[in-house]
Amino acid sequence: MSFLPARKGRHRQRYQDHLRLVAGCIPYRLQKDVEDSNSSVTSRINVLMISTPNRDDLVFPKGGWENDETVHEAACREALEEAGVKGILDEDPLGVWEFRSKSRQNCCNREGGCRGYMFALEVTEELDSWAEQTSYKRQWVSNKKPKLSPEEAYKFCRYDWMRDALQVFLRAIEERGSRRAEKLVELPMFPAADSMAEHQMLTSAGCSEKLPTVQHLEESFTNKCIVQG
Repeated sequence: MSFLPARKGRHRQRYQDHLRLVAGCIPYRLQKDVEDSNSSVTSRINVLMISTPNRDDLVFPKGGWENDETVHEAACREALEEAGVKGILDEDPLGVWEFRSKSRQNCCNREGGCRGYMFALEVTEELDSWAEQTSYKRQWVSNKKPKLSPEEAYKFCRYDWMRDALQVFLRAIEERGSRRAEKLVELPMFPAADSMAEHQMLTSAGCSEKLPTVQHLEESFTNKCIVQG
């Protein structure tokens, strides 16, 4: 499979308040073959992390936000370049973190400061080949043995701010699952025949069910970024 090379250099890098702007994401998927259907959402979560050569710790895809793209496009691009995945990106960020770049961790001045926007990315496509495959290896983190659980992944996160982002993500997913369960309980129950008849009436009238609003963002490097509100 052919792919465009990863972007290099910082000539298009965005800065704000002397801080380098960074965009990244926590790629995830939900297990569908869990035995206990009543288990919590977090127990069914698979989180994708990436590793670098000669290191045992893990990170999430992230990188510089450039001036020819939105923050959502930047997060999707980093996921594609570093982890080889595409998916549906949440419109709202998990949060914004300020931290120092790895080369400036021990500096006392403001140089090397970053402001990172992290998003949740539901993975829909996992590529066999990707731009930075030689530098980054994928590792799905889940509750399935012998894999790590998302909770255990905290100690393998290279950066404290990424641990915070993971914590926020798991809490948000759990709350989202609870809200969905409450909505299902509140929904009225209709006989199957009535539902079928209603569907036939809509179809014959030329109507179709309206899906949640999804914004499609196309980039020149053929990365399709889908942002869902």
